[in-house]
Amino acid sequence: MTKVPIDIQLQTLPDNPGIYQFLDKDGKIIYVGKAKNLKKRVASYFRQNHEYGKTRVLVKKIYNIDHIVVPTETDALLLENNLIKKYQPRYNVLLKDDKTYPWICIKNERFPRIFTTRTLVKDGSEYFGPYTSMKTVRTLLDLIKELYKIRTCSYDLSREKITQGRYKVCLEYHLGNCLGPCEGFQTHTDYQEQITAVREILKGNFKDSIYRFRNKMNALAEEMKFEEAHEIKEKIEILENYQSKSTVVNPKINNVDVFSVVSDEEYGYVNFLQISHGAIIRAHTIEMKKKLDESDRELLELAITELRTRFNSLSKEILVPFQVDVVKDVKVIIPKLGDKKRILELSVRNAKLYRQERFKQIKITDPDRHVNRIMAQMKKDLRLGVEPRHIECFDNSNIQGTNPVAACVVFKDGKPSKKDYRHFNIKTVVGPDDFASMEEVVHRRYKRLTEQDEPLPQLIIIDGGKGQLSSALKSLDRLGIRDKIAIIGIAKRLEELYYPGDSIPLYLDKKSETLKIIQQLRNEAHRFGITFHRQKRSKSAINSELMQIKGVGEKTTTQLLKKFKSVKRIKEATKKEISDQVGEAKAEIIYNTLQNTSNL
Repeated sequence: MTKVPIDIQLQTLPDNPGIYQFLDKDGKIIYVGKAKNLKKRVASYFRQNHEYGKTRVLVKKIYNIDHIVVPTETDALLLENNLIKKYQPRYNVLLKDDKTYPWICIKNERFPRIFTTRTLVKDGSEYFGPYTSMKTVRTLLDLIKELYKIRTCSYDLSREKITQGRYKVCLEYHLGNCLGPCEGFQTHTDYQEQITAVREILKGNFKDSIYRFRNKMNALAEEMKFEEAHEIKEKIEILENYQSKSTVVNPKINNVDVFSVVSDEEYGYVNFLQISHGAIIRAHTIEMKKKLDESDRELLELAITELRTRFNSLSKEILVPFQVDVVKDVKVIIPKLGDKKRILELSVRNAKLYRQERFKQIKITDPDRHVNRIMAQMKKDLRLGVEPRHIECFDNSNIQGTNPVAACVVFKDGKPSKKDYRHFNIKTVVGPDDFASMEEVVHRRYKRLTEQDEPLPQLIIIDGGKGQLSSALKSLDRLGIRDKIAIIGIAKRLEELYYPGDSIPLYLDKKSETLKIIQQLRNEAHRFGITFHRQKRSKSAINSELMQIKGVGEKTTTQLLKKFKSVKRIKEATKKEISDQVGEAKAEIIYNTLQNTSNL
């Protein structure tokens, strides 16, 4: 894939949280940063004069931009930390040291202690986090301390030593912060129940705890202790914003490669995430040109081999969305739920976003290729003989049979051609008959095109089900052009597509570009038609109300509306203001009639 210019990359970056990596001409990462909005943050480097010379030099050396999208800003902060420590980029100053974010540990002991740590020890202990704020950690530990009596000593509280009376209760027991398991005053079962409750809090399930905090805050407020109440409020806010688990750092996932794939007619897009010691240390997406209409499975198998070789990965476990055949001694896992499923979903999300960015880039740099791809996709999806370069869509509009109209909108190369839009007043149909109305407007539209030797569309879309489609077909049959134009109907309820002579509708993928273009056509036809219908109905209502007044004709009505713009304003006008426009005699009649009508 050829390099995309920086200015094009900036236009197509996503608005999601994530991290960005600036690379020099040698492909080396020279800076890693985080962003709440990737597009705004990265663009800011190229849109302002930087105060610091170091930043100006950095921007000059940027040759390419990579990014990884993550669920939250917190995840972005943690991932930034991982990648800076891994690659030690030249222009990053902070986070290069060996300091890591803190965790909360439930120690693997008979009576577990709970404390904060920056070091993960594989001894069976449970770790929650990491946390980007020590304030959050302290709030959680304070909450736990207030609700539960957890020991803080480091004694080995085995059953034998407690039975032998090796320990004595300490000051924490006398202060009420511990129930004295060291002397057997608290049973192991009772203590484990507390640990289970604490575990739920650390997982984020602490509604009961917040409820208790709220009650305490309200009680302090009633006692006029506002400073203490505010401190409790801050704790509640921190807990409500608290996230118990990060997708990008998880000690349970170790030394794993994650692969996912999305594809279209011409290309496949494979995302690769490398996990080491519970953290993402590499993310990369490649675009693969299809040569023989390969399946997603074949594309993924090729990409796995290539990417593992390119990045020298020796992981013995890979996560994929479906079964693949890879090298021996590698365990293939298809996660269905839990942490591994979430990390796979993150990979899929990045693959999809990369595909969207490529489409946007192609649309800017090579619009013909973009249009050609969409037209080819529509031809395949709709089972057409030719690409639908010229599409026309019809819609009827009427309310209880009044002022029936129809609209025809035209798309060329997948885009609206508004100069070709047409309105139709229904002339031959009496009453609310959508089928007959559709038959009339289709006949009128294509009779005129054939008589004027204008080009016919490759595809006609009828907004409606089988009934409206059948009516449109009658017109095409009468004109002798049925074999020259493909025609389908779209029903609103489930977006079914109906074909002539086929009672079973076609259902397209809800996310497909073909369906989106058809929906855009249908919505545009409805908007165009309903706007015309409202204008006609409003004009009819105004004219009928004024022209029903004896002595008032079309000329007088037009003159008044030109001045006052609406019947409502005419009603609000004085007799003098009306007489200035139409004379005293007519003004007397109009004023009295409208005032009597208003008072009814």
